[in-house]
Amino acid sequence: MTFVITAGPTREPIDPVRYISNRSSGKMGYAIADAALDAGHDVILISGPVNLAPPRNTKFISVSTSDEMFDAVDQHADSSDICVLCAAVADYKPVEVSPVKIKKRAAQVSLELIPTCDILQSLGRRPDRKFLLVGFAAETDHLEANATKKLREKNCDIIVANDARIGMETDENELLILFRNGEMKKISRAPKTFLARELVKIFFKFATKKFDKKNVMITERT
Repeated sequence: MTFVITAGPTREPIDPVRYISNRSSGKMGYAIADAALDAGHDVILISGPVNLAPPRNTKFISVSTSDEMFDAVDQHADSSDICVLCAAVADYKPVEVSPVKIKKRAAQVSLELIPTCDILQSLGRRPDRKFLLVGFAAETDHLEANATKKLREKNCDIIVANDARIGMETDENELLILFRNGEMKKISRAPKTFLARELVKIFFKFATKKFDKKNVMITERT
């Protein structure tokens, strides 16, 4: 199978030296890419700025902004069997980007922000999509309720949720996995490398229940 995986943060520029971003390290997305490659799958990794080396034998696409990530995902999603949107895409971006550095001054400065493109929702709304759509939800409260809402609103097949206070900038995480058929699975705190292997198995198993682009049932590998 072919995986399209997004990882890391995006950076939404304010001026040539400042930007809006978040604490995503990209470790979970990169671990999933490694695990998928180890399992014999093809991987297209679309990554925001991180301090990680791309896995060998992957098609690697480096992006910075949410618009760049949107374009890359839009271009490659339909060629995938499993699309895993693990990246922490900024929710907002400045309306205007200053062409020069904004100087510090005593007066208050306000930034007008607008929502960024919703990559997950755009894929969920694609008619007759043939790929398994997996979203991620990093929350700080009401984990199950917020993840369930995201699963439904974005029309995903699977949502992988976690407490952002545990998973951000660490090598470990604990996961709550929700499926569109109502099933739910919890994975206790463990290294992200272990979690990634388990997730790839889950995604592959779920994807075997869907038809491939030739309407032939995908056969599970031994």
